[in-house]
Order: sequence, then C-alpha cells, then structure tokens
Amino acid sequence: MARFAFFAFFALVVGSLCAAKPTEQETLEDLTLKSDRWDWTDCGTPQHLVHIQDIQITPDPPVKGEAMTVTVIGTASSQIEDGAYADVVVKVGAIKILQKEFDVCEEARNANASIQCPVAEGKYTVTHTVDLPKEIPPAPFAVSVRGYTVEDEDLACVDIKIDFRPRRGLLGW
Repeated sequence: MARFAFFAFFALVVGSLCAAKPTEQETLEDLTLKSDRWDWTDCGTPQHLVHIQDIQITPDPPVKGEAMTVTVIGTASSQIEDGAYADVVVKVGAIKILQKEFDVCEEARNANASIQCPVAEGKYTVTHTVDLPKEIPPAPFAVSVRGYTVEDEDLACVDIKIDFRPRRGLLGW
C-alpha cells in the first residue's frame, strides 16, 4: 500500500492551500496545455472555501521512478484554521486501493513545508516535488480529494485521473 502513497500527495498539495502564503503570480505559463495522460476537475460548489484554478505537473506526463513537481493555483474565500483535513480515495477501475484521511496542516509541518496554517483568504500558489515509485502498476488511476475545515465545512473538492499504462503506437503495437 505504501507504494500508492504518492497519490496521497495530491491531498497534501491541494490541502496545502489552507496553509499557503499569498502570491502575486496570477497564472502559470502555458495554462491551456492539457495532457492526454492525466486530468483534473475542481468539483467544488460555490459553498466550498477553496477553489482550484490550475494544477500543473512536471514532467508531463509523469514518469514512474522519477521526481514529479506539482504546482497548484487556488483561491481561499475565507480564513482556514489549523485542523483542516482531506479525505483521499484512490481507485483503479472500481477497485479502491487507498482510502485515508490526512490532517492538512500536520502534513505540511511534517514535510517541513514553507507553508503553514492558518491561512487568510486570498489567491495562492503551492509547489511541491515528490519521487514517484517505479513500482506503480501500468493502470489508469482515479484520485478523489475532499477537503474539510476543522468545523467539517466543505473546503475543497478535486478529482484527478492519471494513466500509467504504456503508450501504444498508431497500430496498437
């Protein structure tokens, strides 16, 4: 199960918006470029306190056994206090391979991140690098991240799809 823990990293990055420092950066370069190997959706409603504007990864597509840098741009509509948490579910098809709750602020502290709780409302950019294990099975993964405040209010909602199957040639070889 530990080899799948890198997916939980998305919970840390998305949830770290609760602990990020404001940025003046409004956009990333080439925001319109989309990968055919992964995609994300902000599934939040207007009541969610954090909305994601963009997620970028490098390299794109991600490569098993190499470092992956994730940059998330999002906006917090009100102050987020210590105690925010994220529920993460990772599936391959209909099979659930990971379900875990993470204390967002604690994860940021444990990672010695420069971002810490609490955070005021505003626009934020969070960048983090993680080493992907080379043992990731060649399969399409679905990652569901649902964040909540310490008062159990909706914080953030992100769905991520990432495909580690090898690419086939034009003729399927």
